[in-house]
Amino acid sequence: MKVTGFTFIRNAIINDYPISEAILSVLPLCDEFIVALGNSSDETETLIQNLAPGKIKIINTVWDDSLRAGGQVFALETNKAIAEVSKDSDWMIYIQGDEVIHEKYHELIKSEMANNLKDQTIEGLLLKYKHFYGSYDYFAESRRWYRREIRILKNLPGIHSYKDAQGFRIDGRKLRVKLIDAYIYHYGWVKTPAALQGKVRNFNQFYQTANWVEENFPVQQSFDLRNADRLVKFTGTHPAVIAPRIAATNWKFEEDITKITPKMNLRRKVLQKIEDITGIRLFEYRNYKIVKSSS
Repeated sequence: MKVTGFTFIRNAIINDYPISEAILSVLPLCDEFIVALGNSSDETETLIQNLAPGKIKIINTVWDDSLRAGGQVFALETNKAIAEVSKDSDWMIYIQGDEVIHEKYHELIKSEMANNLKDQTIEGLLLKYKHFYGSYDYFAESRRWYRREIRILKNLPGIHSYKDAQGFRIDGRKLRVKLIDAYIYHYGWVKTPAALQGKVRNFNQFYQTANWVEENFPVQQSFDLRNADRLVKFTGTHPAVIAPRIAATNWKFEEDITKITPKMNLRRKVLQKIEDITGIRLFEYRNYKIVKSSS
């Protein structure tokens, strides 16, 4: 069973993306790894080259910064990486530049890939998410944040990234996937309040015009943490690969930010309460179709 990992990235150092940790967290699962490296003005290429020479293949790309509708440039760059995956690979593991997989899930993932390799009803594996927010000590819970996405796919002809690279499609339809009990740890929102505000401005430039960003997210020195709806204290362990980054953290919230009052309207409050009681997220948008595996 051959496995290829892939990602896309640009200016990881300038934008403080944990791209090294992202790649290293899945590298033990992969026989090769493809990085679509966008035209960067920092030392991202050197950073990636030093991770695992011989196992990581870098393809240099140029981002089309005019593609602002729906973040489609992200899908375009993801597809450039997919195009470089070896034809004889059985599985592909997708990781974004601010996502990390805990090593405790490696054996489960390998087992699921092996057990579902011959099952033609399964085209991908669906992973759960923890969205860390503001701090490595808290994660966000909100109906506005996706809780599952496809990150492991069979290397099937025609699979391509969809819209803003959050999901995938094949033959114009959603992939049939199996939900597995493994999590992606998403660290893209682990920043100081001031840096979070800067991230929002930078992120939205790939979706909106410059005038829209200035009007809706003017430069300021803080960010409203209530955007998360609800914050939960994290009591587990973080992946080993991100431990050095956590140790170097130079800020800490002095108060318990789980007590921040969220900005939830009545509809979201009611739907969140239903989810808390039943575990069912009503009206959830899904980038996939969950099916039962025969294995």
